[in-house]
Amino acid sequence: MKLYPAQIPTISHDVIRRLTEGEDIEVERVDEAQLDIEAILKEYLRLDRELTDRAKEMLEKRKLSYDQFGRIKRGMAEEKGLSTEEEVIGYLTNQMLESFMNSSHIAEVFTEEGALRRKVQKLLKKHLLIEGELDQEVRQRIRNLEEGTSSWEIEYQKTMEQIKRKHKLL
Repeated sequence: MKLYPAQIPTISHDVIRRLTEGEDIEVERVDEAQLDIEAILKEYLRLDRELTDRAKEMLEKRKLSYDQFGRIKRGMAEEKGLSTEEEVIGYLTNQMLESFMNSSHIAEVFTEEGALRRKVQKLLKKHLLIEGELDQEVRQRIRNLEEGTSSWEIEYQKTMEQIKRKHKLL
């Protein structure tokens, strides 16, 4: 499961909308509550990018092969007490629940923490699994390009957009 920047507004809107419609939370300002969720998601992406860059630097410095990348990145994440891609849903759920309890934009939390946690996790899984399936389809189509190159990045974005249109997600 992977979080992409383009998903952030959709996820934040969906989380706040579903939780307010389900009367799990009462929101003072919907737009500000959504921005709180967006900030959590953006911070996770920033931290993940930082770890990715540091892991790549470590590979180059130690002259290791790219197949060591995952192990290096996980080790760095554990050192910082951060979650890796495999644990992203739990990490983001914890951050969101903490935000709900401390945000001045959330007037009241009505639902018990365990039930609220399950609802948020279900919403995140829905968004992240869909994107993961799309990601696999894109990667299959551009497998002839070397990942990490600028041409790969450009082709990835272009192909992802085409696939999202095909699946009517845009």
